[in-house]
This record gives sequence, structure tokens and C-alpha cells, in this order.
Amino acid sequence: MSAQYDKTPVIQTKNLVKRYGSVTAIDHADLELYPGEILAIIGDNGAGKSSLIKALSGALIPDEGEILLDGKAVHFSSPMEARSLGIETVYQNLAVSPALNIADNLYLGRELLKPGILGSVFRMLDKNKMEKRARDKMAELGLMTIQNISQAVESLSGGQRQGVAVARSALFGSKVVIMDEPTAALGVKESRRVLSLIKEVRDRGLPIILISHNMPHVFEVADRIHIHRLGKRAAVVTPQSHTMSDAVAIMTGAMEVESSTVAA
Repeated sequence: MSAQYDKTPVIQTKNLVKRYGSVTAIDHADLELYPGEILAIIGDNGAGKSSLIKALSGALIPDEGEILLDGKAVHFSSPMEARSLGIETVYQNLAVSPALNIADNLYLGRELLKPGILGSVFRMLDKNKMEKRARDKMAELGLMTIQNISQAVESLSGGQRQGVAVARSALFGSKVVIMDEPTAALGVKESRRVLSLIKEVRDRGLPIILISHNMPHVFEVADRIHIHRLGKRAAVVTPQSHTMSDAVAIMTGAMEVESSTVAA
């Protein structure tokens, strides 16, 4: 086991369970995300990936099991609680407001107020500070091909919009960034840019959970690959230890593996 995986996981689940009547969406699922890594989660439709991610992002409350952040048990009753602890999620549907500009989207729901009485009493927004920080973050991630930070998001391409969502997660995420199918609606060129962004965010110190159906993308950027099947972890592999065909075979049940198989 490498030194990286000797460390305490940034986020971890133990025996997580979620039932909907007679249907078990999460079946005693385990997961570990370590510092400085991209952990991809793959699985067939209905495997329980979405439910697992919703539990990690506060959108779903599990019936049993534990979620640990830096080794300490946490309980999320809403996505806002997860965000307050540094867990940011970039959703497949982008979750940006097209009519607002880039800076407003980055600070949506977390706007900065002007100092003094203008902010505390009159609740005036500090537009200049938000625009400067937004510009700095976009430049840091190599996204300043967008010339005007105050232009409406609806005027951007799909890849640029996804870039805004990624920049927002990098701006506020202090522990974990979860990316749910970030390239699903993008063309080849825009997908390449988003994959570069994912690696850039990881290289700047934020570990990432990546959910994707695109196997070439997964094998290109992931350090480890968590294979989810029938509501729980079937195995964790690496791009060096297994091929894409192996991963698909494990995912579909065509290849049997030890349930304790965890690559490190």
C-alpha cells in the first residue's frame, strides 16, 4: 500500500444503507476518498451510484451506516450542511443560472456584502470584490479565454458553462469536489477542456469523486476506480491493474472478484 493510502481518508462511508420500501438503493456500501486523488465511481444503471453520491452531498439521508469526514462522523440533513463543511458538487445539469453573469453564478447563494453599515444594514453586495475573486479563480484554472467576467452565462458554450460550475466548486470546496457526469452533454473539444480542469483542481489539492459512464475518460484521469454493483462496492481497481474490459466485466457481474479487492 502506498503512503498516500496510509493516510486517513478525506471522506469515507461505512456500511451505508438506504431503502425505499422493499427496494434497497444502497446496500451496506463502503467508499474511501484519499487526499490528492481522483476516485472515479462507475456502475451500471440502477447500481446505486446516484444514491451514494446524494448521501455524500447531503441530498439524501441514509437509514444506516456512517459518513466520516477526516475520520470524524458527520450527519448531513441538507446539501447546505455538506457545503458548509467543504463538500461541493458539480451536477450533470450544470446547476448554473443562465441569466446571471459569471461572477454572480460563482457566488450564487453566498454573495459577499460590502463592509460596514452598507453591508450589515443595507445588505449591499460587494460586486467589485466578487468580480475580482471570480476573475482570479477563472484565471487560476486557465479559464480566462472568457473575456468578460460580467457576461451572462447563457452567452457561453457548454464547455465554458461547465467551467464556471467547476470554478465555483474549486472556489468554495475546501475538502471534496464531487463531479456527476461533467462531460455527458459536451462535445469532444469541450470534454477535453473539462478533463484538464478536473486534473487541475486535483493538482491544486482538492480530491475529487468523479461519476462517469465514459470509460475512456475514467481511465484517463482516475487514480482509482470504485466499481459499484447492486448497491455496494464490488471492487476498487486502477487503470494500471485492470483494463476497461475488466472494469465492465466486474460492473456487469461477468467477472467475479473478491469483495475486499481494493487497489492502493
